[in-house]
Amino acid sequence: MTNDEILKAVEQALVAIAGDEILVTGPVTMTTSFNADLELESIEFVALAEKLQQHYGAQVDFVGWLSGKELDQIIGLTVGELVEFIVSCPT
Repeated sequence: MTNDEILKAVEQALVAIAGDEILVTGPVTMTTSFNADLELESIEFVALAEKLQQHYGAQVDFVGWLSGKELDQIIGLTVGELVEFIVSCPT
């Protein structure tokens, strides 16, 4: 899996969860912030985690990964950080 493939999959999951209007400000990039740019609600974050787990399998433990972060790290989380996490997971 390449970063670009994962980025596209994350973008597709976000559109499925939050709708096409999430792309109004432009495409999702590695520097896109979940909070400041996309303004995701916590329930949307949970839905994203579920979609990623369905797509990539149990080895992508998004919830476990987030649980190891401080609140300010979660608030500042970017799509790129998520992509890099998925890349680091065993396939």
